[in-house]
Amino acid sequence: MRATRRARLGALLADRGMDAMLVSALPNIRYLTGFSGSNALLLVTADGATLLTDFRYATQVKTEVDPAVEVLIAPASLWAELWRILGARPSIGCLAFETAHLLHHETQRFLAAGAEGARWQWAPVVDLVEGLRESKDAGEVAEIRAAIAIAEQALGATLPLIHVGMTELAVAGELERALRVAGSEGFPFETIVASGPRSALPHARASTRVIARGDLLLIDFGAIHHGYCADITRTFVVGAPPTDRQREIHALVRESNGSASALVRRGMRGRDADALARDYIERAGFGEAFGHSLGHGIGLEVHEAPRLAKTAEAPLPPGAVVTIEPGVYLEGWGGVRIEDDVLLGPEGPVVLTSFPRDLVQL
Repeated sequence: MRATRRARLGALLADRGMDAMLVSALPNIRYLTGFSGSNALLLVTADGATLLTDFRYATQVKTEVDPAVEVLIAPASLWAELWRILGARPSIGCLAFETAHLLHHETQRFLAAGAEGARWQWAPVVDLVEGLRESKDAGEVAEIRAAIAIAEQALGATLPLIHVGMTELAVAGELERALRVAGSEGFPFETIVASGPRSALPHARASTRVIARGDLLLIDFGAIHHGYCADITRTFVVGAPPTDRQREIHALVRESNGSASALVRRGMRGRDADALARDYIERAGFGEAFGHSLGHGIGLEVHEAPRLAKTAEAPLPPGAVVTIEPGVYLEGWGGVRIEDDVLLGPEGPVVLTSFPRDLVQL
């Protein structure tokens, strides 16, 4: 599959009149070659690819990188090795680079160095590889499913440990431990644990706040398997039966989540997908309390294309895996969010997450 991905990228470059592309974003390099290290550059042409990395990964590349990719271990600077390679390849005239993934000073450095007697022309591109990554192949979907299974196993192991008097940080610690035990390679983002009024903060960091009886508890977290991410949110009540108000808001969010998950389709514009949940919440009178977008793509990054948002005009591609995560947040009271991961399959949406969405008392 990686050879196919590189071939598709080469075809895109040819269509744009470009001879090669310098790939510097590590998730894109992993997508195209399998390399998971922290220092690399990848030069892709129509007839091949060259990966540059350093001595630390000399052994690792032998087990990770597609054998069809030429691997060079740079003796010093990756950039110096790049200039050497380019100097030996007169067929490269127009060279694309990922403008979204280079700091300004890095861009200035390689543009200046490349200009010294160089014959190639630099061409900035945006989201060229990311566009390829939107549609997942069967292997990628399997990896995401595995990450979801790890995440759900960890959440199931953590919930019985939660009780009144714990801090949010303690809950996050138990969950992150369970994620590691279940096999997660890491955490795709900082685990969100927010209780009581703090659950009205959509991206709250876990704090030293002590969970009180009757608090809403919002947990947003993920897992990583072979580089691929899961992203799940559930909301609970701790130490007491839910109040009528908590049940009302939770039921509203659950219904909007379920409706959007069932109706989202490939080919639908991102803004129309967002409206599937937003219109439902607005009709209930809580439109202003749902201030973020409905969802985003997941894969090698936990936030990647496509977008499901009010301003997203692009159609959702077939094979994308997206989050559906409506929420209602009431300042001073609390908030509810329910998030699932959904595959946009050929016959319709497939909800990959299965952890119960009930308002459970912990």
